[in-house]
Amino acid sequence: MSEPTELPRPRSAAVFDGPDRAAARAYMKGIGFDDAALKRPTIGIANTWIEAMPCNFHLRGLAEHIKEGVRAAGGTPMEFNTIAISDGITMGTKGMKSSLVSREVIADSIELTARGYQFDAVIALSACDKTIPGCVMALARLDIPSLMLYGGSIAPGRYHGRDVTILDVFEAIGGHAAGTVTDEELHELEDVASPGAGACGAQFTANTMACAFEALGISPGGSAMVPAEDEEKDTVAEKVGELVMRVLAEDLRPSRIITKESLENAIATVCASGGSTNGVLHLLAVAREAGIALEMADFERISRRTPLFADMKPGGRYVATDLYRAGGVPLILKRLSDAGLLNRDEITVTGRTIGEEADAADEAPGQDVVRPVDDPVKAQGGLAILHGNLAPDGAVVKVAGTERMGQTGPARVFEREEDCFAVVKAGGINPGDIIVIRNEGPTGGPGMREMLQVTAAIVGSGHGEDVALITDGRFSGATRGLMIGHVAPEAVKGGPIAAVREGDTITIDVENRTIDVDLGEDEIAARIAAYEPPEPAFANGVMAKYAATVSSASAGAVTS
Repeated sequence: MSEPTELPRPRSAAVFDGPDRAAARAYMKGIGFDDAALKRPTIGIANTWIEAMPCNFHLRGLAEHIKEGVRAAGGTPMEFNTIAISDGITMGTKGMKSSLVSREVIADSIELTARGYQFDAVIALSACDKTIPGCVMALARLDIPSLMLYGGSIAPGRYHGRDVTILDVFEAIGGHAAGTVTDEELHELEDVASPGAGACGAQFTANTMACAFEALGISPGGSAMVPAEDEEKDTVAEKVGELVMRVLAEDLRPSRIITKESLENAIATVCASGGSTNGVLHLLAVAREAGIALEMADFERISRRTPLFADMKPGGRYVATDLYRAGGVPLILKRLSDAGLLNRDEITVTGRTIGEEADAADEAPGQDVVRPVDDPVKAQGGLAILHGNLAPDGAVVKVAGTERMGQTGPARVFEREEDCFAVVKAGGINPGDIIVIRNEGPTGGPGMREMLQVTAAIVGSGHGEDVALITDGRFSGATRGLMIGHVAPEAVKGGPIAAVREGDTITIDVENRTIDVDLGEDEIAARIAAYEPPEPAFANGVMAKYAATVSSASAGAVTS
């Protein structure tokens, strides 16, 4: 992309130019903006900073470097903030119901602010899980020159000579309940597992979506995997501030970047990196905002043809900082390109094509984080979409996190997550059980809680290889094991998961992509008709509004 020869102001001129806008200028002059600043393009810096978690804790400082870059390139930055909910901190509590809802609020608030102030361009600064797709959903709606910068991953902690992440703590909670982890060991681990600022360290949802959106082209090549507290991140932020002015000069909008082909690149990157099942939910939502037809079947098609190249936790050995040192997202893109699985001609915010970004990958000598094309971790990608009489509209399983490809067993049925966790903690789950947790979907929750507390407790209690779990809720990217989420339709919408009773036989067959309960159609229909879901958890406020307007997980759980 060429350097700008002029600085267009297609929106902000209506706010600040001419005698009629003297009042607007007066307001801004009182807080430090002079005439020169108000005659430059205004660049909205949409920040998701918050003090209530480590993931986004450092973003206020990072925004200052972005603003330096904007000013140096001739723009006037104006920072504003939106909300952020930590999945990890709220996990296992009612607060977790707020997490997915926050994605819509983030998108709405960025859209409203940008439309209200008529910024000429926007940089969205994200970190924790829902802030990332929420930012990109807003950029797709606005369709003005814009880009997203990911704040970066936390460094791993060190415990008894090995790298650890927050997943180790969640699984140690299960071990503690089972008597294999002492009070002292659990306390020592919690002291070191999260050693600073930045998003969760492995290929959980935050790093999954950061990789996906770099592959999509809405984040600059090479930016995502630079760690949160690496000094290079400040340099990246300043360059992003400069870059947005070139994006503005070229009028490079999300509608040119987000296409069906670039979304396929993002999906392939999720699959090749062993990414989170939440990638399905969030990419479906971004596609909807961009007006692009995308279905769960597209994820299945792409995952079937895409090898798993990155040996990343939770299923593998490495964390995001290791991927950064190995070559970052461009190295994964290079593998996809070399395998003929990358739509190379898609444009990115840098002005280069995604193929050019892949060609520029700098692979560290001797690295084995991202495996070669002829020796992948697995021949197929990390996700699978299942269908059957238990999930007519589909369900999602992360096969990168398990070697098991199926199970048949008796159903253990729970109407909410807390009830299941109490039984797991008490040692009441048996080998071969298939746990069913319902009424945790987008509407039924509401908010489609992640189940990491339960899934990690199952693994920590020693049942990671002999128990499966099925839910109309969803999972953290840290989840591993045979865990099937996003079951659609959900229970409160008349989905067959509502028909399952204690002891029913369920069969999960990942190889054939099926999930079924051993019941006839008539019996399922009769049980659904007789089923009475719990009373709604919220009668008013944002949660009730969300429950009344949210779509199925199979459509991205978006509101309308």
